[in-house]
Amino acid sequence: MQIAILLFDNITILDAVGPYEVLSRIPDATVTWVSSSPGPKKAKGGLTLLADRRLGEVPAPQIVLIPGGSGVDGVMREPAVLEWIRNAHRTSLFTAAVCTGSLVLGAAGLLKGLKATTHWNHRDRLAAFGVDVAAARVVREGKIVTAAGVSAGIDMALCLVRWTAGDRVAQAIQLGIEYDPDPPFDSGSPEKAPPEVLEMARKTRR
Repeated sequence: MQIAILLFDNITILDAVGPYEVLSRIPDATVTWVSSSPGPKKAKGGLTLLADRRLGEVPAPQIVLIPGGSGVDGVMREPAVLEWIRNAHRTSLFTAAVCTGSLVLGAAGLLKGLKATTHWNHRDRLAAFGVDVAAARVVREGKIVTAAGVSAGIDMALCLVRWTAGDRVAQAIQLGIEYDPDPPFDSGSPEKAPPEVLEMARKTRR
């Protein structure tokens, strides 16, 4: 199974490498990093990932995954990227997005009239694409799957494993990466966070 993860400058690193760590463990799966222009892509914070394939070299992956980050604003203005997503979606098993990557799917016209999620601070932007925005960690509409902010991409990736390789494989991968969250605070969503924490997060979000 071929899995394509889109790379671009100013990506949020966990949006990409969280799902990668999960999906790369699927038996017989190959994860390819794709971009409109191959080469190093600098994430927020300075870490660099390498896009090794052009979009046209990977026309029909079984899973398409679009991460988020401040760089999505530029991606949404790249007709070639949006066209690649639309074409790949026609034959994919799943087309997925993490965090603000959902905005790219919206810009590609894939989410109109559907339910989807994104980072809590960008729900209004997603709604502008005619989306029924859900305050949920993972949302599936047919073969389109969206995840909320950043760390939710790991949950989404485990769901994708479940739907493509079965529960046992997904559980084994979850155990293999010891994904058993027990955060020190119960403030991981705007619905739970104290007002002063929510305001601070809005001001400091990268």
